[in-house]
Amino acid sequence: MILLFGLNTVLKNLPGRTATCQYCGQLVHHHLQERATKFTLFFIPVLTTSRSYRITCSNCGQSTAIQSRQRKALAW
Repeated sequence: MILLFGLNTVLKNLPGRTATCQYCGQLVHHHLQERATKFTLFFIPVLTTSRSYRITCSNCGQSTAIQSRQRKALAW
């Protein structure tokens, strides 16, 4: 019997927000991205093993990791 399993990383763009960048000081749009690692069985995602969020300034490109509750605070 052959059992195919593995991990797959999925990047998902989420709606960002306009804010002042803490690095360049400009009022610009920030992009929010979710990175989820999923356990797969026979190439079908079964469960999510980890999830992280990053917010990136569109002006200077500086990226910062944020926590899940900070992401929820960014929701409109």
